[in-house]
Amino acid sequence: MTATVPPKAPTFLGLPTAPRGVGHLRGDQSFPDAARGALRDGQLRANLGHATSTIRGKRARVVAELPDWAQLREAGRALKAATMARLDDHLEELERQVTARGGVVHWARDANEANEIVTRLVLATGASEVVKVKSMATQEIGLNEALEAAGLDVFETDLAELIVQLGDDQPSHILVPAIHKNRAEIREIFARTIPGVDPGLTDDPRKLAMAARTHLRERFLRARVAVSGANFAVAETGTLTVVESEGNGRMCLTLPETLITVMGIEKVVPTWRDLEVFLQLLPRSSTGERMNPYTSTWAGVTPGDGPQEFHLVLLDNGRTAVLADEVGREALHCIRCSACLNVCPVYERAGGHSYGSVYPGPIGAILSPQLTGVEDNASLPYASSLCGACYDVCPVAIDIPSILVHLRAEHVEAQQRPTAEGVAFKALARAMSNPRLWHLAQRAGKLGRLLSRGRPTLPNALPPPVSAWTRSRDLPTPPRETFVEQWTREHRGGRS
Repeated sequence: MTATVPPKAPTFLGLPTAPRGVGHLRGDQSFPDAARGALRDGQLRANLGHATSTIRGKRARVVAELPDWAQLREAGRALKAATMARLDDHLEELERQVTARGGVVHWARDANEANEIVTRLVLATGASEVVKVKSMATQEIGLNEALEAAGLDVFETDLAELIVQLGDDQPSHILVPAIHKNRAEIREIFARTIPGVDPGLTDDPRKLAMAARTHLRERFLRARVAVSGANFAVAETGTLTVVESEGNGRMCLTLPETLITVMGIEKVVPTWRDLEVFLQLLPRSSTGERMNPYTSTWAGVTPGDGPQEFHLVLLDNGRTAVLADEVGREALHCIRCSACLNVCPVYERAGGHSYGSVYPGPIGAILSPQLTGVEDNASLPYASSLCGACYDVCPVAIDIPSILVHLRAEHVEAQQRPTAEGVAFKALARAMSNPRLWHLAQRAGKLGRLLSRGRPTLPNALPPPVSAWTRSRDLPTPPRETFVEQWTREHRGGRS
């Protein structure tokens, strides 16, 4: 009798990316489709233009104060590169130090695991409410939705995040999630959603802030559980760091009995000396300040002071896959300052929602596709003019334009079916490798002079499939003579 051998399960040889169906890394539309709607919104473009230009100006002034800014920037770049090279060692040291100080470390391979861990920890406390510090990582994994599905009430405490939450909206900027809203729109949201708000509430910024403070103060005082992110984690001491401008973060980090921090694994720095560099780079590049108004640090648990239970969730969610790419791994150097968004001409016009991810702008165009797999966000690497302004302002010198080109190449190579553009370039490559074909192509190209009718460029309204190219590009009118023809004529005429 012959035994039946069950078929062997296929072996996954790659590195896992962020799972589908959970979190906020993939949009429902491609970037071009989403951007078309945003470009038709005049109020949105006005809000973005005003806000980004204001932040750009503040940043430029405080950066100009430092004569050694270039050296500080290079130090940040070098520290990030060195940390990524030994990331596993630093994370293990961080775990040891957090544990030694009374904290508990959890490792989450993806968004599903992280959400399950945090939900389980909150339910174990018996609490029904959670207050949150602004956190990109928890937005990335869709933690709010997971907690609410478990019957928990979740309250964002950052002013801009509160605006987005109350308005049933999505963040559109890394630093200022509600950058797409003006004061009048914020007043309308508060008047409609905050119970007991003053019916005479105006759009004065101070009045709006006071209304938010009154709304949140009660929740701070009764909260038993808080969830935070982390800007940095110091491996040598197990210290977590959160920087913010409003003080809401410190309320969440000190008042509740239980604190749960969700942190991407790339946020670790080896030593306190390293943290010193980033605490100079981050505030100047993000809010245009010399230092953050509130810089909170904590390590584990201190009896009788602050939360008496601390959990650190270390999140991968595709980051190991990014680390494996020798070119793309620079995206993990990002310290979430948002300087690249504020100088990007594409972001300023299209807004953050067009990117379909919690990470918008130039950094999102290189980070999101790598976390999800390029084909799940194939349009984002093309959401750039490659002007290089993002690289110029990045405080850790991430070469965003080079990574964009690298990811575009990955997308092209992944195509199974030939595209019109691919066929055209293959034909061009063949012609350029054969002198006879190349000369024939140059002669045929002169027919374009008939279409130009004396203009310096060909008309944009050419028939398909060429129209897809010329819709956003100018094609110069072919010259009367090619270089070879001109050189031959002059050479035969006796000119040197």
